[in-house]
Amino acid sequence: MRLLLMSDTHLPRRAKRLPEPLLAELPDADVVFHAGDWVDTATLDLLESRSRRLVAVYGNNDGPELRARLPEVAHADLGGLRFGVVHETGPAAGREARCAARFPDLDVLVFGHSHIPWDSTAPTGLRLLNPGSPTDRRRRPHCTYLTATLADAALTEVTLHRLPR
Repeated sequence: MRLLLMSDTHLPRRAKRLPEPLLAELPDADVVFHAGDWVDTATLDLLESRSRRLVAVYGNNDGPELRARLPEVAHADLGGLRFGVVHETGPAAGREARCAARFPDLDVLVFGHSHIPWDSTAPTGLRLLNPGSPTDRRRRPHCTYLTATLADAALTEVTLHRLPR
């Protein structure tokens, strides 16, 4: 199973549209994750229409229209793993322990907010993944997103994709 992970698209404030390399990944993705801060409903409509399955949440910059359509926390059981998606997880210090305590029944937590890519594993085995942002690099050298393969109840080929400036 092929996974595509993104967050913090902030359209149309940070960019006019999603980058072409990211859009080109959509047909190959069995599941698309978006960890919030869409800002516009057009991006949600686009991903809903082009994704086989979308697992998504709203973020702190998303208004009433997006909050009416998306949950604060989303869950999905995929290929033997329990996934969760949330926008904010708090500061980097103590993130693994804090998330493991908040989400004890998950195997993988996809999150956003910081625009900083993150891939770590809590002592409990919870895998934490932040794909960064494909449209707003903030203080990072590149805009980013993640892809992964899910097979035999394991994530493999977790790849951070750097987008051209």
